[in-house]
Formats: sequence, C-alpha cells, structure tokens
Amino acid sequence: MCMRKRGVHASVVLASLFVFMFRFVSAQESPHLGKTISESDVAAWDISILPDGTGLPPGSGTPQQGATVFASKCAVCHGENGKGASAAALVGGQPLTSGIEAAKTVANFWPYATTIFDFTRRAMPWPRPRTLTNDEVYALTAFILAQNKIIGAGDVMNAQTLPKVRMPNRDGFIPRFPERIP
Repeated sequence: MCMRKRGVHASVVLASLFVFMFRFVSAQESPHLGKTISESDVAAWDISILPDGTGLPPGSGTPQQGATVFASKCAVCHGENGKGASAAALVGGQPLTSGIEAAKTVANFWPYATTIFDFTRRAMPWPRPRTLTNDEVYALTAFILAQNKIIGAGDVMNAQTLPKVRMPNRDGFIPRFPERIP
C-alpha cells in the first residue's frame, strides 16, 4: 500500500513537472506561427450590415445602373430580370399566406432592404463572392427592389436611403435587435 502511494505520488510530481516545463518551453520558444492581426485586418472581414443601416459603406446606385450589372453578372443564374433560372427567383412570388410551399423571394420574404445589400456583397456573384464594388451592390439592390415594385425606377439607393425602404414582409419576423430597427 505504501509503495502504491509513493508510485502515485511520483506520477503526480512527474506530470506536474512535465506541465511546468511544457509551459516554460512554450512561452520561451514558440514556433512563431501566424501573425498578430491588426484592427484593419479584422475590419476587412467585419462587413455586417444591420437593419438600421449600421455598417453600410459609402456608395450609391440606381435601378438603371443595376440592370446593366445584373445582365452581365447575375442573369446567367437568376434569369432575365431576376425571374429565376438555375438559381432562385429574386422577383415576384405569391404571398406567403398561400402556404409554406410558396417560393420565397425578395418581395414576399425578406424583411429588410439592408439584408439584400449584405447578402449580395458577401455571397455574390457565385462563384466569385466579394468581387462587386459597393456601387455595384447598391445598384443591384436598387434594381431588385425596383423589379419588385418596392421602390421607384428613379430612386437612388445609398447608406441613407436603403435603411428607409419598407419591405412588404417586414413584420413577418421577430427582430433579433428590435432597438436597431428604423
């Protein structure tokens, strides 16, 4: 019994010594992998846009400008004027009251216009996300909103006007940040 306790005790001491030495060596001779990231490094990836427009960058666009960008960079997947093709339709759609099977589009589902900007800037065009300029994203957002008759054909979308657009399904969601809803 006494030897067993000594054996356990010796194991604990050796384990503690190993942990101490590992920490000491790790602190003194790290492999220096990676680099410390700066605030500007983080800012390049911190591109979230909130419903109230917080985070929207400078820039602007009109539906007419967006039509040109859409035709060259989006129509191949989303179809002519956003009516759908290999990717989902962005325009039209029956009201969601017609059942859960109803196709979800910008007009009948999305609660905030700023979400269109946020998603488009992050994920489009497939397979080259984050290659659109801010002006192109504003123009595409304006085009999609105008195609859905949510804004007028002459309206300009920018960091001030976009958060003010009232989407048809705005009240169809429970907001995560209700205090941030304009």
